[in-house]
Amino acid sequence: MKIKQIFYDFDGVMTNNQVLLSEDGTESVLVNRSDGLAVSYFKKMRIKQCIISTETNPVVSKRAEKLKIPCYQGISNKLEEIKKLLTNSDLHMDDVAYVGNDLNDLEVMQYLPNTFCPKDSHPEILKVAQHTLKSSGGEGVIMDLYNTLT
Repeated sequence: MKIKQIFYDFDGVMTNNQVLLSEDGTESVLVNRSDGLAVSYFKKMRIKQCIISTETNPVVSKRAEKLKIPCYQGISNKLEEIKKLLTNSDLHMDDVAYVGNDLNDLEVMQYLPNTFCPKDSHPEILKVAQHTLKSSGGEGVIMDLYNTLT
């Protein structure tokens, strides 16, 4: 498997799918520092990466900025967005990996040939993902992906 592009869902992949909500409505999430390290390793391998999220949230933007990877938010149909991104690139389906965990990832997981999910993903995702990673969401999923692909 020669991967050139990785698409990550955010909630439930880079996080444990939980949010801390303060009185003023500010949201915070926990992320795993080893995932940031894995993103840097993939960059050294010249593998492009980006976050694609259904939700629009400043937390996602800040994490993408910190990782220095693109981020697409407010994407109601992830499959159509990925098809559009592939059409505008020199990438083919076989060049792409997708990491998702929930029902809003199902269509993409059924479409792409290289799909991965955390071990605590929705049962429907666990059924269709080509690879179930050893870690749960927010517990080093991207580092787990790196270890699996290298």
